[in-house]
Amino acid sequence: MKTKVYIDGQAGTTGLQIYDRIQKREDLELMKIAEDKRHDLDERKKFLNEADIVFLCLPDDAARESVSLIENENVKVIDASTAHRTNDAWDYGFPELSKAQRERIAASKRVANPGCHATGSVAAIAPLVKMGILPADYPISIYSLTGYSGGGKKMIADYEAEGRDILLSAPSIYGRTLKHKHVPEITKVAGLKYAPAFLPVVDDYYKGMATTILLQSRLLTGTPSAKEICEKLADYYKDEALVSVKPFEDEPGKIYANTLAGRDDLEIYVYGYEDLIGVTALFDNLGKGASGAAVQNMNIMLGIDEKTGLNV
Repeated sequence: MKTKVYIDGQAGTTGLQIYDRIQKREDLELMKIAEDKRHDLDERKKFLNEADIVFLCLPDDAARESVSLIENENVKVIDASTAHRTNDAWDYGFPELSKAQRERIAASKRVANPGCHATGSVAAIAPLVKMGILPADYPISIYSLTGYSGGGKKMIADYEAEGRDILLSAPSIYGRTLKHKHVPEITKVAGLKYAPAFLPVVDDYYKGMATTILLQSRLLTGTPSAKEICEKLADYYKDEALVSVKPFEDEPGKIYANTLAGRDDLEIYVYGYEDLIGVTALFDNLGKGASGAAVQNMNIMLGIDEKTGLNV
């Protein structure tokens, strides 16, 4: 019997990307609501309760509303919004955190899909905190560069409009209040005592993300070198199919943020000089940073190879 899947919010960027990854799968039955019924509460409730797995690709309040409409206790939900990422009743959908995290996702009925900037931040920070190398009270700073697709339909339209504003051809620093919606998620999941200083930047390319943290060895436990940090992270992720660590280079070259566009995996680069260390997570903001991760989590919840239907 095929697993029934419903995407609530299929017309959005994340929903469309999930649809692209699963539409041809023979193990799934994709339930599609009529276009003129997408905002009909009763019709949505019907689909939400008849599905085996529901993807929520909605604004936060709408995602909460959808959850409240689910009365069938067997329905499993993967929420791609920010609404439940710090909710203890939901399991955080980054299985590479630990073996126990993957097991929680596998047994879960409520999974909160990570945010794109949070994915890169958590991938770099959480293992170092767990291993005791990075103190939980370290004053973390994060610089995260993304393509404009992460801003949704309006931003995509602005960047792709004929005669657009010339300013859009240059990187745009935003979130200057330093209160970006991913900060609470990063703080909690990475195991930090204090919120990191987080600065996002959007640039004139469609998709791809490079999230970077900069560290000083003298403030880390054991004063490890960049090469030692690289080796520790490589060992941490050695058994993972979708997260890998690139070999350390004494003379590293450039990193282009759109290198992994179109893929659903994530690569980590570690580099440094004397007691200065940089760690960059490179991935597709619509792949491992959103829709690819959501499909990976669904696969884990279904007990099948988590790479099924993904681009790796």
